[in-house]
Amino acid sequence: MRNASSTSWTRRKSKVEAVLVGLDPDSYEFPDPQQALHEPNGLLAVGGDLSVPRLVEAYRQGIFPWFSDGDPLLWWSPDPRAVIDPQQLHIGRSLRKAIRKSHLHCTINHAFEEVISACSEQRAEREGTWITDDMYEAYCDLHQAGHAHSVEVWDKERLVGGLYGVLNGSIFCGESMFHKVTNASKIALVALCHHLQPAGLKLIDCQMPTPHLESLGATSLSRSEFLKHLKRFGEAQIDKDFLLAQPISGICA
Repeated sequence: MRNASSTSWTRRKSKVEAVLVGLDPDSYEFPDPQQALHEPNGLLAVGGDLSVPRLVEAYRQGIFPWFSDGDPLLWWSPDPRAVIDPQQLHIGRSLRKAIRKSHLHCTINHAFEEVISACSEQRAEREGTWITDDMYEAYCDLHQAGHAHSVEVWDKERLVGGLYGVLNGSIFCGESMFHKVTNASKIALVALCHHLQPAGLKLIDCQMPTPHLESLGATSLSRSEFLKHLKRFGEAQIDKDFLLAQPISGICA
C-alpha cells in the first residue's frame, strides 16, 4: 500500500524516460516485470490507459499504476515486494485490547467511493497524493466491474477508517488505507483478514514495505518469489458471497 506520491519519477525523469517501455495503446500487453528498473525501483513502463481490461491485466502480472498529477502514466513492479500472509497478521497486545473495547463496526463494499476519497484526502494532507482524479475514476470503474473492493470502519454512521484494493484470484492487492480515529485503518486490515480468510484469501499484496506494515506482520519477497505466489494464488478464487456488501462481524465488541 503506497504512502506517497511517485516523486522518484520527477527527480529522475531525464535519466530514465529514454529507457522505459512505452505501452501500445491498442494492446493490453505489458513487458516482463523482471525488466523493471533498479532505480527508480520497479519502474517498468509508461503510457497506455487506466481502462478496466488494462488494469486487470496489470494486476494479473504483478504490475500497478503509480503517478502524480503532471506525470505520465507510470507502471511499476518493485523488488522486493511487501506481503502479508493473512494467517500471520500480527495483532499486538495494545491493538487487540483496543479492538476488544472498541464500539466501532466494520463492513465490506458498503462505501467504496467514500473510502477512496478519504484515502486521497489524507494522503494529500500529509505528503501529496497519487490518487488523482483519473485514478479515482478508474478504481471506481474497477469496483463496479467487481474487481476492486473496500472495507469500511464506522463510528455509528460516520466513516472513520478503511482500505481498498484489487482482488486478483485469492490475492488482495492493497492500494491505500486511511483513519480518522486511532487504529481505524489497522482494524480495517484485521477485518479484511477475518472476513476473507474463510473465503479463500491466501495473500495480501502490500506493494511497498513500510515500518507500519511490518509492525502488522508484513514480510518482503523478492520479485521472482512474489511472481511465483502470484501465479499460484492468482488462479484460485474467493467465494463471491463474501464480497457482497455486508457487515463484518466478530471484530469489535
